[in-house]
Amino acid sequence: MNSLIPILHKTNVVGTLNMLGLAKRVGARFLLTSTSEVYGDPLQHPQVETYWGNVNPIGVRSCYDEGKRTAETLTMDYHRGAGVEVRIARIFNTYGPRMCIDDGRVVSNFVAQALRKEPLTVYGDGKQTRSFQYVSDLVEGLMRLMEGEHVGPFNLGNPGEFTMLELAQVVQETIDPNAKIEFRPNTEDDPHKRKPDISKAKELLGWEPKVPLRKGLPMMVTDFSQRIFGDHKERGSSTSST
Repeated sequence: MNSLIPILHKTNVVGTLNMLGLAKRVGARFLLTSTSEVYGDPLQHPQVETYWGNVNPIGVRSCYDEGKRTAETLTMDYHRGAGVEVRIARIFNTYGPRMCIDDGRVVSNFVAQALRKEPLTVYGDGKQTRSFQYVSDLVEGLMRLMEGEHVGPFNLGNPGEFTMLELAQVVQETIDPNAKIEFRPNTEDDPHKRKPDISKAKELLGWEPKVPLRKGLPMMVTDFSQRIFGDHKERGSSTSST
C-alpha cells in the first residue's frame, strides 16, 4: 500500500482537528484550504458550492477526497458548536513558480517533461477537463476571504476550462512545438470534468481571477527552467571562464 495514503487522510482529519482546537483556545480565525476534489467526478457542470458532489468513498482517491470533505465537516462543527470563526475555500487546480518540479501535478508534469525533452504523458484519451488558476489569483482570493465576513465555502478557481490535450498543446506552444505526447492508461476515478462556478466569490468577495493560462504559464516555465538547468548553466559558464 502507498505509505502516503494514510498520511493524507490523517493530515486532513487529525491535522484539521488539532488546528481547530488551537483556534478555539486562542480565539483565532481559522482558514480551511479545501479542494475541488470534494465534488469528486461531478454530475453537475460547472460546480457550484451548493453541489454535494459525487465521490467514491472507497476508491483510490478517496483518502484525499473524503479527507477534505471530513475536514469541512469538522470546520463547520467547530463553527456552529464552539463559535470558532472559520473560512472555507475550495481551491481548484493552481499553478505557478516555485512549485515542486516533480510533484505529480499535471501542469508541473507537462512543463518539466517539455523542458527535459521528454514526452508529455496524457492519461486516457485526454478529453477530461480541468481549470487552471495562477497562484497570485489564488492568494488574492484567500486574502479577501480571510479579511471578509463570509464563512464560505467559496470556489476559488479560474473558470477557463481546458482538456488535458489542450493543456499539453499550450505547453508545446510555450516551450517546444516539437514535444511529443504519449498516451497512457487512465487512472481510476479520474474526474471527467472540473470547472468552478465563481459567482459567489464574485458577488461576496469581489474576486475573480485575472491571469489567463497563456500569460501565467510562461512565468512558471521561466522558474522551472532556471531550477532544472540553472546549476548546469552556472557550472558551464564558470568552467569556460577559467
